[in-house]
Amino acid sequence: MRTVLVVDDEPRILEVVRDYLVEAGYRVIVATNGADTLIRVRSDMPDLVILDLGLPDRDGLDITREIRRSHTVPIIMLTARTDEVDRVVGLELGADDYISKPFSPRELTARVRGVFRRMDELTAAPAGGLLHASDLTIDLDRRHVSIAGRPIDLTATEFDLLVALARTPGRVYTRSQMLEVVHGVAIDSYERAIDSHVKNIRRKIEPDPHNPHYLTTVHGVGYRFKADSDA
Repeated sequence: MRTVLVVDDEPRILEVVRDYLVEAGYRVIVATNGADTLIRVRSDMPDLVILDLGLPDRDGLDITREIRRSHTVPIIMLTARTDEVDRVVGLELGADDYISKPFSPRELTARVRGVFRRMDELTAAPAGGLLHASDLTIDLDRRHVSIAGRPIDLTATEFDLLVALARTPGRVYTRSQMLEVVHGVAIDSYERAIDSHVKNIRRKIEPDPHNPHYLTTVHGVGYRFKADSDA
């Protein structure tokens, strides 16, 4: 049974989200502030974190940054903030998804299912379970990425996007198609999130993120994974 950590300081939200997730078959643990969240992440090792950005003791973006220093657990942000900049910053810090308050518990549960479904689908590896390109190695069974043997920490969404592109090198993916990989559906308002995830992936795997070798931009269209045979 997978464990989901739900973080919010509003008891009613915790109750409703917990009920929906338990009904969906997940084990649910909760926290109401940033300090407890970090303790829970370390001690309980949840499979996914649902994190409210408006916590009473610490900003949720700071909590996201702290979690990402040592954990790649998927994070779905809950936010009542209307400023798109906050959402983009959260994604660039390593959050995998966000949902705005007020939200539908059914939609949130569907997002959680989607994260786990994509993780399961993308670990259905081809023979050997490895993808290679130059110095880059992707181990699909272990969800592990390395460059010349050096381990690279990617979030769940970053890993899923990289695998989707690396499985079909040379193919150009539009942002809408990449959103389908992330969310299972193309959502126009989330397209900028793809740029944030790509920026993060490049920062981690590219020798020069400003002149990418692996993950290249096709201007006006989207992105592609560069095949070794490409010039």
